[in-house]
Amino acid sequence: MFDEEVNVGATVEPEYEDETLVCKECGNEFVFTAGEKRFYAQKGFQNKPKSCKPCRDAKKNAGRAPREYFTTVCADCGGEAKVTFQPSSDRPVYCSACFEARKKAQQVVQ
Repeated sequence: MFDEEVNVGATVEPEYEDETLVCKECGNEFVFTAGEKRFYAQKGFQNKPKSCKPCRDAKKNAGRAPREYFTTVCADCGGEAKVTFQPSSDRPVYCSACFEARKKAQQVVQ
């Protein structure tokens, strides 16, 4: 009885294949992947991308100032810590590894 159940109303997802496109900005070829096509379909986008990922990223970041990094000493391990804010002497600053370790330790406590 259960072996013959029919999925009524189920939608069949179309097969997507990679497609090579030409970037309108730089003229280079880029691949519009099957995964990207699936994502576009899920979001309801109907047009293919006209630019490659590097050109889209460059256009997106064109008006932004580059991030400034500050180098300081990690309060835990004494190693180099690069941060995006001006460190002050009243608060400890941690390198990425120590910061993640402290964050995980704090989650375990909670």
